[in-house]
Amino acid sequence: MVSCKGMKYERAIVGTLEKGLKKTPGLLHVVVGPRQVGKTTAVRQLCARMACPNHWAAADAPVPPRSEWIESHWRLAEMDAARSKKPVLLVLDEIQKVKGWSETVKRMWDETRAREIPLRVVLLGSSALLVQSGLTESLTGRFFLHRCMHWGWPECRAAFGWDLEQWLYFGGYPGAAVFADDEAAWRQYIMDAMIETVLSRDVFQLAPVTKPILMRHLFGLAARYPAQVLSYNKMLGQLQDVGNTTTLAHYLRLLEAAFLVSGLEQYSAGQIRKRGSSPKLIFWNNALIHAMSGLARRASMADGAWYGRIVENAVGAQLLNGLQGAEWSVTSWRDGNKEVDFVVQRGANVWGIEVKSGQVGKLAGMASFRLRYPAARAWVIGSGGIALDEFFQRDPITFFQ
Repeated sequence: MVSCKGMKYERAIVGTLEKGLKKTPGLLHVVVGPRQVGKTTAVRQLCARMACPNHWAAADAPVPPRSEWIESHWRLAEMDAARSKKPVLLVLDEIQKVKGWSETVKRMWDETRAREIPLRVVLLGSSALLVQSGLTESLTGRFFLHRCMHWGWPECRAAFGWDLEQWLYFGGYPGAAVFADDEAAWRQYIMDAMIETVLSRDVFQLAPVTKPILMRHLFGLAARYPAQVLSYNKMLGQLQDVGNTTTLAHYLRLLEAAFLVSGLEQYSAGQIRKRGSSPKLIFWNNALIHAMSGLARRASMADGAWYGRIVENAVGAQLLNGLQGAEWSVTSWRDGNKEVDFVVQRGANVWGIEVKSGQVGKLAGMASFRLRYPAARAWVIGSGGIALDEFFQRDPITFFQ
């Protein structure tokens, strides 16, 4: 349970899960999100709320278990339900690590439902790509998906008393908050417990990675260019390993599936967007940038150009974390030397977003964008628009309704 100075903090997803399990007990409840953001903690808090018997198992081992692992724990939970004659909550963590997990879960769930065993099932996963592909392949109509994303500023402020500047630097990993007064220790924790763990246990298991060193170098390179548009050819020119643009694009997609860094496409209405030659690099959590860059907090905040980049990255991360689901699209836009930082699309609705962390300047890019797309609406975040603290303390969906 996340705690700070004697206070125990409970994320909103706990209440959402409790409501979902009570309202739709006939569905599997699936929680997907990055590592170390409190998915397991939230479900433990849920068990305390519901005061129900529960059975836990985690597949997060160096050697992934086989499908029999799921069946064994499922049978144990069924035995607990039969013995207690009460609903039992079965929690399977890092479910995507089990090969063929979705087929086994489907078979076991259908058997449990047919026998009317009062089993409630929550599945946790830290890979969006593997979890969602399994859900759509085998479990259509049997699940409800919950997203547990990186911590925003309001949560870090409530749990740790952080101001906006602290959150912009340290990001939103609750487990690292205890090291905030020792930047070297904080940086080492993020590098070892977060970045290395996610790369070795998640990313390299998503799909075959023939050049793991190249992927690590790509991740490090991206941390030097947060919130910047960088062509794949320029990336290749700065990487020591031999590769090609197709390999880099593939590796960037894997990093995105693990909630690390995304390469935003260029917006073009009415056309099928491709993973083009110049993605905009956005990290899902600012902690990843500062752990890799090695910049001290004071230096990071004092460097105007760098500060502008991390503010812009934080806005992009807020959009990626908050606008989840197939109906949302987050891209960027550029035409020559004119650009718009972000473009949000939902159905026929389009919004252009400019981020200003310094002095109020001209919005030539926005003017050009709206000339090209007259129906688009505009948001300016920061100087001359919505104050940064106002933007970061609100659910991003409220800006696009």
